[in-house]
Amino acid sequence: MPGTVLLLAASPAGKGCLVDAASVLPVLAAVPPAVLSGTDTANVVELADPLEPQAVLTRLRAAAGAPGPLTVFVTGQLQLDRRQRLPHLALARTTPATVRYTGLPWHWIREELRLRAAGSTTLFLDLHADAEAWEWLRANPLDSGRNNAVYGRVAPPPSSRRSVAVPTYMKAVATILRSGLRPPVEQLHQQALARVGAEGHADLVLGVGAAPGGFAPRPPYRPEPSRPHSPDGLNDADRRPSGADGQQVSEVTDPHSAISAAVRSGRHFDADALAAHHEQAAVHAHGPGSEEALHWAEVRADLAMFAGDPARSCRTWLGVAAARLAAGQAPDAPAVEAAVDRAHHQWGQVRDAAAARELGASLAELRSRVPGRRQGALDHVQRQLRQLQTQG
Repeated sequence: MPGTVLLLAASPAGKGCLVDAASVLPVLAAVPPAVLSGTDTANVVELADPLEPQAVLTRLRAAAGAPGPLTVFVTGQLQLDRRQRLPHLALARTTPATVRYTGLPWHWIREELRLRAAGSTTLFLDLHADAEAWEWLRANPLDSGRNNAVYGRVAPPPSSRRSVAVPTYMKAVATILRSGLRPPVEQLHQQALARVGAEGHADLVLGVGAAPGGFAPRPPYRPEPSRPHSPDGLNDADRRPSGADGQQVSEVTDPHSAISAAVRSGRHFDADALAAHHEQAAVHAHGPGSEEALHWAEVRADLAMFAGDPARSCRTWLGVAAARLAAGQAPDAPAVEAAVDRAHHQWGQVRDAAAARELGASLAELRSRVPGRRQGALDHVQRQLRQLQTQG
């Protein structure tokens, strides 16, 4: 099966730039796609100094939905937004004051990759942190997804701002791959760290295994999930749902893998049935507003999108957003904003005018409370609703 490769290099223009991220792209682009991916053939998408976070999200979402292995190479710098103090990948227009609106929230990467099968996604990261992001990383994990293999490093802020840093880890990865041979990812990671050498003595190492020769001052960093994903008491094989054809959904330790497999094979009914089973169990065990229950509702919203049912996906995302607000979460909480943004996106795909009017009214009400990061989102909903009214 063909693989997919996403090459993302981004850093701010001007004085705020810590690393010349885009300088690595010519080296990576010289590597054959099959070597970048580790598959016989691969599709490569390249993003060089993108301007808009939504444009990056669109490409990321498309890559995450592709079948087969996915390899993501990210080079850039991390900064915190001033309101929520959450890490963002700085883009070309990002400044310290505009991170929230012009940077790519790191949790978007985690959220877009969450339904991919375990073991199918690998991330190579070469990141430079500013002073605030570095302090945040000393106390918090950089969560890139529970099912994803993550390798790389985060470099500390420079001692001097006289020069812009070079992404030496990613260039080392690219140089090794240009030989035409792709070693196992852990070996590739270790070889790249060895080439970085003493220059990376203060780096935060991501992945399994520390840098050889003692260059890394800390134990290897292992990303952790931000919330529970597998509610307790859900391992009873006798309670597995069956599909419309009577075929029983396979029993696995992680139900997300079974769901992903069902989606890839086109068994959307089976996938939703399994997710619904876990959602109901989570509601019974933890309550309808619990993170466990809301996680499975979010999974079902994504499954509706994969099944080509944007109305059901939109309605589910609206319910998730309303439930989070009812539970006391702030309108600018990342999970609330993400739910409303996804409902908005799916609403735009609804072709039935009556359903679009019904869902649009609910979306407009939510948008008045959760404006999100995109300016004019509420105005967009209201304009579209006025057009829908003219369609009878």
